[in-house]
Amino acid sequence: MTNIVEVKGLTKSYGQVTAVDHVSFTIEANKIYGLLGRNGAGKTTIMHMISSQQFATSGELKVFGEEPYENSRVLNQICFIKESQKYPDSFRVIDVIEVARSLFPNWDHTYAHALIEDFRLPLKRKIKKLSRGMLSSVGIVVGLASRAPLTIFDEPYLGLDAVARILFYDRLLEDYAEFPRTVILSTHLIDEVSRLLEHVLVIDNGKLIMNEDADALRGRACTVSGLATAVDSFTRGKELLERTAIGAAATATILGALSDRDRKEAEAMGLEFAPVSMQQLIVHLTRTSIAGKGTEE
Repeated sequence: MTNIVEVKGLTKSYGQVTAVDHVSFTIEANKIYGLLGRNGAGKTTIMHMISSQQFATSGELKVFGEEPYENSRVLNQICFIKESQKYPDSFRVIDVIEVARSLFPNWDHTYAHALIEDFRLPLKRKIKKLSRGMLSSVGIVVGLASRAPLTIFDEPYLGLDAVARILFYDRLLEDYAEFPRTVILSTHLIDEVSRLLEHVLVIDNGKLIMNEDADALRGRACTVSGLATAVDSFTRGKELLERTAIGAAATATILGALSDRDRKEAEAMGLEFAPVSMQQLIVHLTRTSIAGKGTEE
């Protein structure tokens, strides 16, 4: 499968601070990626470098097989919807739509106006007078209607209520099915978007700590609970992400797939299993990473 983005040893430093630290990964065509991690982990810096809005300090970066910087062939194929998107004070919603129409070769104007109706956006209202949720909706309309071969959403849901967020996810999946392209989603609402994701990249403290197919990630961890003595006996020698105890009872989160033999052994000991969501797993992994460094961002 063709790689849309190829990153090798990518590093971005600001003086003595390293925001992105020797990160390497590839992004394939026509897949939905989750770029996940804590605030300040380096996610937005990576997206800025991919979209040629920042220069790398070192390392290699190719987008559509070419260097992206000042390369119109590459940049015309990218739509980057930022969390803090800025517009001229005089711009109305309709002005943003008309400018986007001129920028993106695959723009679908009919679809854009259908989305405007879906999200109930006032076309003639000035952008600076929109609520935070409406501003996010404008970005979503542009990102979806652009149908750019590489579409990047950085925290696209800010200010949106639950109904509007679900509408975004549904429209994204529907349009992606009909018009496949590569989508990168950066969000903190991991469980909400987990059903969309086909591949997961997790950045922590500037480093890539996870690069996995989403299906492989699901079921990678589980919790086991019961008497503390039984939990400790069962988890001995296994990789623990977390253990908590209340009185004589304990719960432990185990990383790694369990065999049928493991499960039968646990059941014989009176232990119970529960799945770990993608969000819980990533929280556990980043928390473990931070604990190992002894620092808190």
